Amino acid sequence: MKSNSGFDPKTNKFPYPINTDEHYLVVKKDNGLVFDENYPYIDKSFWFNFMRRVIYAIIFCIVFPLTYIRLGLKINGKKNLKENKALIKNGAISVANHVHMWDYLSLMNALKPRRPYLFVWDKNIRGEMSFVIRMVGGVPIPENNINATRQFNKSIEEALNDGHIVHIYAEGSMWEYYRPIRPFKTSMAYYAIKCDKPIIPMAFSYRKPGWIRRNIFHQIALFNLNIGKPILPERMSQEELTRKVHEEICRLAGIQNNLYNAIYHNDKRIDYYTSEYGIGYKGSK
Repeated sequence: MKSNSGFDPKTNKFPYPINTDEHYLVVKKDNGLVFDENYPYIDKSFWFNFMRRVIYAIIFCIVFPLTYIRLGLKINGKKNLKENKALIKNGAISVANHVHMWDYLSLMNALKPRRPYLFVWDKNIRGEMSFVIRMVGGVPIPENNINATRQFNKSIEEALNDGHIVHIYAEGSMWEYYRPIRPFKTSMAYYAIKCDKPIIPMAFSYRKPGWIRRNIFHQIALFNLNIGKPILPERMSQEELTRKVHEEICRLAGIQNNLYNAIYHNDKRIDYYTSEYGIGYKGSK
């Protein structure tokens, strides 16, 4: 895999699974929440939204500055958001590769003052970080329940049509510090076409850390967040739109000849630098 920019960490610290959409994080808590057709996927109650504003104010003042310190974050392409402000104002879908526990906070930083919603693995909303994830816009994806899925879809479509930004990690799971862009599921294209909303492509790429970060803080890589121009779903099928977004995110990440196909079809991990992963892994922070 060749790249025209960026750094490939090629770490074996994390236990990347065989299936490219599979999670490796272990959620220890289960609060018993049931995600059925009666669950408020987009909670419009006064107290819920009041608490969201309070938490956002804390994140804005404290956490956003910390993203620059902890991740060495550099945000590129914010002009693409500014120049297309009128288009995005009426609702949009943002898509990015999922490569760190803090990458969504970095996306929120780039999109501020907009407060996006986020597709979330249902186990995370039942887990120990349930409250925080809901407060930053997390919406659990229901499983094995047709009526719940219908209500989830209705809630997402309403949010988009009300002018909100909805973020989707199209790879399906987080693989920390992984450079190749994994295959995308087509759900983001489905919503973009159904609601006639633009997709904002965003890509995380890496920089090699300096001696102090590397040797004292044991930092694997520093992060760039690269933002592209919105992509309109004009007369494209779900597959065509998914391929276009995947191709653009590869370009934004500085990747040529990406290892994976654009669309997910039970794809398996490609071992391009090692076949041993998760050596000494004790969880993610």
